Amino acid sequence: MKPNKELIKNTNFSVDKTDREEFENCEFINCIFTSLKNLEFTECVFKNCNLSNADFKSCKLQDVTFSDCKLLGVNFSQTKDFGFCVLFDSCLMDYASFDRKRMNKSIFKNCKMHGVNFTQADLSKAALINCDLYEALFANTNLSGMDFTTSKNFLVDPELNNIKKAKFLSQDLHALLYRHDIVIL
Repeated sequence: MKPNKELIKNTNFSVDKTDREEFENCEFINCIFTSLKNLEFTECVFKNCNLSNADFKSCKLQDVTFSDCKLLGVNFSQTKDFGFCVLFDSCLMDYASFDRKRMNKSIFKNCKMHGVNFTQADLSKAALINCDLYEALFANTNLSGMDFTTSKNFLVDPELNNIKKAKFLSQDLHALLYRHDIVIL
């Protein structure tokens, strides 16, 4: 049986600096972060936190949950690849970047993800559940086996991405053929 999570509430980490480099089994509630650079988070939860434009360079995120968080413009491409496994639930993630990121069973659920960059990312083991992907960028992205049936506003070019065994609703056929300038009725 795991011990209770260490609670860290209402802390502005841009003002209140931490000497810690590792956080394990912690729950951050209503916190503000401007940098997570070189920090390690294992089995942590972030609830109602603002991490917009935070520096994630060399940050380790292993079994981390972000719930109802603002993650605007965050560059997750700079996080450590080893152990990267994240659940995003009901987060605002516009203009975040996962460029060249291996998603390793990461889950995006009920997230607003306008303009998110998935260029050359590997989403084959990830899940996008009920996400708004308006102007999300998919280029040379591994989407094999992905299920897009509950997500909306995406455009995926099958010639530029691996979509083998990906699932789409028939009503979203236009999202696959937009580049060909054809009319689908």
